[in-house]
Amino acid sequence: MKMFAAVAALALLSSTAIAQTAAPPSPDRVAELRDDALENDRLAWDLVEGLTTEIGPRLAGSEAEARARQWAVARLRGLGFSNVRVETFGVPYWERGIERAEILSPYPQPLVLTALGNSGATPAAGIEAEVVGYDSMEAFQAAPAEEVRGKIVFVNHAMQATQDGSHYGPFGAARREGPTLASRRGAAAILVRSIGTDHHRNPHTGVQSFAEGVRPIPAAALSLPDAEQLQRVLRRAAALRQPVRLRLVLTPRQLGTRQSGNVIAEVPGSDPAAGTILIGGHLDSWDLGTGAFDNAAGVAITTAAAHRVMSAGQPRRTIRVVLFGSEEIGVFGGADYFRRHRGDGDVVLVGESDFGADRVWRVNFNLAPGNEALQRRIAAALAPLGIAAGRQPAGGGADLGAWARAGIAAVDLSQDGTRYFDFHHTPDDTLDKVDPAQLRQNVAAWTAMLAEAANAPERIEPAPAR
Repeated sequence: MKMFAAVAALALLSSTAIAQTAAPPSPDRVAELRDDALENDRLAWDLVEGLTTEIGPRLAGSEAEARARQWAVARLRGLGFSNVRVETFGVPYWERGIERAEILSPYPQPLVLTALGNSGATPAAGIEAEVVGYDSMEAFQAAPAEEVRGKIVFVNHAMQATQDGSHYGPFGAARREGPTLASRRGAAAILVRSIGTDHHRNPHTGVQSFAEGVRPIPAAALSLPDAEQLQRVLRRAAALRQPVRLRLVLTPRQLGTRQSGNVIAEVPGSDPAAGTILIGGHLDSWDLGTGAFDNAAGVAITTAAAHRVMSAGQPRRTIRVVLFGSEEIGVFGGADYFRRHRGDGDVVLVGESDFGADRVWRVNFNLAPGNEALQRRIAAALAPLGIAAGRQPAGGGADLGAWARAGIAAVDLSQDGTRYFDFHHTPDDTLDKVDPAQLRQNVAAWTAMLAEAANAPERIEPAPAR
């Protein structure tokens, strides 16, 4: 036993020495892989097209999401990935019903809207009530409760398109927090201007969760043109000192717990001690569109890049691709995966694609100071694609952010979000919005990053916790 232990220790020391002295992957080889993806990748488009065409909308916990998992398992095995499997978990299942609204007075007309996730329901015949409007979430928060009691609250705002999508956080508060606040103040229902940047009559859905102990009330998002129309009606009615009355019909249902799951696949590395790179996107989508931008594209980009690295030869590190379930309704897949596997100790780097399919324009890092050379090599490999190094620490994304917050190294490949919120959570999130050339640029960027990181000779160290 002592001799066996000594031999094992010597082998470990030898492999460590090799890793410490090995050269990083050739810049020419990384460039070759990157440039071939940029010009010739077809796999990502095939995956986006297949998922959106063969499965369509994939609401968390639905039968369609279950079919998407079966589809993903078959495709990943067919592509030659190893250890393909599904880890299931339960999620609350909410189903959309009838959605209808109309102004009754002083200017009768219909409005286009959609229920927010977890919305409460009206009676089948609907409700009729006066509308009280606010031009921002801050104005609504400052309003006294008696001003909204028994009324339909309308919260307007003015989200603008930005390359980094930074308006989504603050303006999304109307959707995330508005329904709970309205219920606590006794409102009959709440309407918010869709959290989007388009001007089509396509309302944007999205999750919101009523706080514990708060009674669910009907909650919906108006399309942007309809929100602006209601705002004009309110202003004109106020000048006439007339109330605006509205009829609202929303009939969603909560149907208990259903099964969801994460699909997992691997490219095994040659050196298990070097750790695992964890990447992916989310498999589910909202039910209004076919989820091409959000997030069939992320599934396709990360899968195609991992497949390219695998096809080039066995990498040093294992690359694990996780296609997460039930992200849209509350990051259930990411939370389940972290809970199950945070103690495994093998994950050394994370990265996620979940911001559409337009070109990557920036890379952010959260690496340890000892990995500065690796950071420089990745940045250099990405620069020919027009990708600049940012100055913000990488966050890891919605499903993988918990790993970054726990101190695992992360790389964010940031996509151009200028038009992302035109389609986000709408019926317009369909395959025709995906630009094949920009999709290939994403695959090229991920291929370059993975080729460098998966074959880096140095140890990828724990990063500063977020």
